[in-house]
Amino acid sequence: MRQPDPKAEILAHRAELVAGLRHILPERAVIQDKISLKPYETDGLSAYRQTPLAVVLPETEAQVVAVMKFCAAHGVRVIPRGAGTSLSGGALPLADAVVVGMMRMNSILEINYADRYAVVQPGVTNIGITNAVADEGFFYAPDPSSQLACMIGGNVGMNSGGAHCLKYGVTANNLLGLRLVTIEGEVLEIGGRHCDAAGYDWLGLITGAEGQLGILTEVTVRILRSPEGARAMLVGFATNEIAGQCVDAIISSGIIPVALEFMDRPAIHACEAFAHAGYPLEAEALLIIEVEGSEDEQTAMLGRIREICEKFNPVSMRVSETAEESAAIWKGRKGAFGAIGRISPDYLCMDGTIPTSRLPEVLRRIAEISAGYQLKVANIFHAGDGNLHPLIMFDANDPESFARAEACGADILTLCVEVGGCLTGEHGVGIEKRDLMTKQFTKPELDQMRRIKSAFDPDWLLNPAKVFPL
Repeated sequence: MRQPDPKAEILAHRAELVAGLRHILPERAVIQDKISLKPYETDGLSAYRQTPLAVVLPETEAQVVAVMKFCAAHGVRVIPRGAGTSLSGGALPLADAVVVGMMRMNSILEINYADRYAVVQPGVTNIGITNAVADEGFFYAPDPSSQLACMIGGNVGMNSGGAHCLKYGVTANNLLGLRLVTIEGEVLEIGGRHCDAAGYDWLGLITGAEGQLGILTEVTVRILRSPEGARAMLVGFATNEIAGQCVDAIISSGIIPVALEFMDRPAIHACEAFAHAGYPLEAEALLIIEVEGSEDEQTAMLGRIREICEKFNPVSMRVSETAEESAAIWKGRKGAFGAIGRISPDYLCMDGTIPTSRLPEVLRRIAEISAGYQLKVANIFHAGDGNLHPLIMFDANDPESFARAEACGADILTLCVEVGGCLTGEHGVGIEKRDLMTKQFTKPELDQMRRIKSAFDPDWLLNPAKVFPL
């Protein structure tokens, strides 16, 4: 008697599931061939790859509901995906999962300038919101470095921030409402078009949940009046530690710049070679500080910040006088990740937060950790709120190099927790930090999080194998 062929059974089951998806969605909304699936096998954490069972690209909320009901009924796991810019593996697929890509739901549904909000679909890019309201003198505040590509649904999932989160906060501080489809296909409306909806903070629960509780179909964000103007200054220092002390002194003084960014020597040289922004190559560390407001406000704040910086004997200092000069200062920082990509075949972009008072110590210890692993690290991060982004350079084609890079990153993130910070500021946990969660949370705390996950997703079909230690 011939034995069943497990591979044939798997292929038959796969074909059956894809046929079911094609029955509930238009032909153009289902992707199943290997070549077309290739772009979806990884995200910004490109060292990991896996081809999914299929990809669906819904265009309406009703289609999202249909997909979720189908997957729940057949026990199929679901991976929500926006632009795929996640740096923590948050959109990494599984071989038996359906990726639900939200890029075709990219309309701006409503803009209300009087009440200062915009209602958008999750596939709208971050910068797309600001572009839509800029002519009326408004903007959307969170600005991740990937804002040209990243989508607002993913920003909500990871609670993204950006250079200006020091003054304006991260995504959670700029949301008013959400529409969410659960795994059973139920549509939940959370929050609204006004501040502080009544009841429990469901909005806070969903934001940063990494797509584990449902799929977003609508996001209501705050839009803000654009400032009268902004100016930036560039300050170079002799050591990382001195630059860190200066950051702490600025924040301790009560001044809140709109942005306060840090770059160390490897980052300075890589960015200058890439962008030719006029960065001081003799500096070991560089601060980019931006203030905004009226001309008088800008001048007053820059004067106070300059006085603080001078106490730390800067090796260079440049204050912009025009918008063009400010743009030149930012040019290198905005292109920093691409610049590092030119000097290293691969890199891991870490994401942890620390108290700003511990910045000098942490920078010193990061240098010690990276030296111990014989790896180069470039530090580029949001110094004002202690959100670190060490870039660990390695070669993904060398398994030993990759293993050392991962171990180095784990030690840096563990250090962040040890000094009173946390594992993530804006990239999320994904798979990258999944097994480090026990460094920050106790078993009862993780169990409580799992119970919340189970309440929304009893069979753990939504973005499984992420966030929680296996």
